[in-house]
Amino acid sequence: MSYEERDQASYYQARADEEIWQKARKFGVSRRRFLELAGLVGGSALFGAACTDDKKEAAPTTSSSGPKIESNIVKDIPPSKFNYVEALGFNAEMRWENMATRGYLTPNDLFFVRQSAATPRISQNNWKLTVSGSGVTTPLELTYDQLLALPEVTSVIRSVECSGNGRIFFDEVLGELTYQDGGNGNKVSLPQWRLGAVGVAEWTGVPLGAILERAGVKPSAKDVVPGGLDESRLRRPMSIAKAMEDDTLLAFAMNGSPLPLDHGFPVRALVPGWIGNQSVKWVGSIEVAEEPVFVPQNTSIYVYIGPGYQPEPPRMGPVVEKQVTKTALELEWPAKLAPKAQTIRGRAWGPEGVSKVEYSVDEGKTWKPAQVLPGPNEPRAWVRYSFDWEPAAGEYKIMARATDSKGQVMPDKIPWNQHGMNYGAVVAHPVTVA
Repeated sequence: MSYEERDQASYYQARADEEIWQKARKFGVSRRRFLELAGLVGGSALFGAACTDDKKEAAPTTSSSGPKIESNIVKDIPPSKFNYVEALGFNAEMRWENMATRGYLTPNDLFFVRQSAATPRISQNNWKLTVSGSGVTTPLELTYDQLLALPEVTSVIRSVECSGNGRIFFDEVLGELTYQDGGNGNKVSLPQWRLGAVGVAEWTGVPLGAILERAGVKPSAKDVVPGGLDESRLRRPMSIAKAMEDDTLLAFAMNGSPLPLDHGFPVRALVPGWIGNQSVKWVGSIEVAEEPVFVPQNTSIYVYIGPGYQPEPPRMGPVVEKQVTKTALELEWPAKLAPKAQTIRGRAWGPEGVSKVEYSVDEGKTWKPAQVLPGPNEPRAWVRYSFDWEPAAGEYKIMARATDSKGQVMPDKIPWNQHGMNYGAVVAHPVTVA
């Protein structure tokens, strides 16, 4: 069976799973019970996860007791699947070559991990969500079961990407190191991601806007701030407009199974089109404020600092919110290929969607159109593309560039910024053919 046939089979299986869920609802099966059963039978999709390997991943514990987890990351992160990135926390980068045999979605066991503290073990039995602040008239508190029972529950296919994805290229291409100011002249190293700090999943949850409406959000509300329950206590403000978008969710399921521990169990924020730092994991609180909220995340950490960027007090530079358009090839880095006819595959993504992809095998001298493969191709997820290539023996640098729905083409270069955010320039993938 070909790659495309396998993926099409996954697509139809996903649709069948959706029909099963609808029938289950008619027979009174609760959403929570259906999710639990899906996990027990091996991660079968609710809405589109038929390409995952989640049967190998243990379901989240339902009690504060249980086996002791020594690792700072709970799931297995073998070198065959991940590059372990030590700087600033506990991070695991997806190896792109593992996506070459996959369908549209990133399986949970391959999804990258980015966090600044060890994965917490939170029991859904004790979890609650509080919604409060000057921007609401009726402070709200919800249990896990109450959240899952809300009628607005929906599913969306969207990407999550660390803003530092591709950070290593500031050094390798521009010759400029990136760092976080640790004070007293100390330069703290940041995770040197290549391009594997991104993934696309189907997320199931409740629109954040529906929660805010239940709490009586005021017309004067300006900022919404999800707060995490892990040791880092991450708080990342977003505008009320972004919070009210239909696909901004409080998610409790990922690819048809309850959220894995490393990906935010029991509940996380999903803020599509914006950098991963906005999609706070292990959410326990939502603050709604009538005034702009300033925290280190949007004043000194996730901001552009460098030549050409001006401070915007109290911010040290323009705040980093939206993703940028990127592409990646489903190959090892560096790759080794045989001198024969073959198909090269990749994926392209960005906040405005992708309208076309081009490739070059002569270091950008000439560009040819790649074939965009069928699939959901959601605008805030990615498109898959491929091209045929019959190389002779030698050394190559394959380049790919995407054009978004507004006609903007990925640039050849971008300016340096101190924190290495949003490297969106064309990347040359080294390939040896022998």
